[in-house]
Amino acid sequence: MGLKYVWDTNTVIYYLQNSFPAAGEVFIDEAVNTYRPVISIVTEIELLCWRYATEADIANIKVFVANAVVYDLDQNVKSQTIFIRKQTNLKLPDAIIAATAIVNNLTLVSRNTVDFRKIEDIDLVDPFNL
Repeated sequence: MGLKYVWDTNTVIYYLQNSFPAAGEVFIDEAVNTYRPVISIVTEIELLCWRYATEADIANIKVFVANAVVYDLDQNVKSQTIFIRKQTNLKLPDAIIAATAIVNNLTLVSRNTVDFRKIEDIDLVDPFNL
């Protein structure tokens, strides 16, 4: 399985709760069946700190993370994060997630298009707007 998409935290939550609209569900199902999910270390942390998660949610999150590729912070991601933060007013976690996608030449999947569209050179897909 190849790598194509970095999943934002909200995308993982919507996926685990089966909360996508029909077109988004088709897109995500195809993505999961064709590519291995990729997340940033920030998304892993945010998921495991999700305040509204039940014990069942946490169990599902742990399985999802175990099956995903989790990118840690390396120097390239740190440098890109710094660049993004200097160019935009993006929050640090979102800047790290975006930098992870850019550095690894992957498409970011997120519903948060308002913030991420501020970044030049990011490939972005919103499963709620297909």
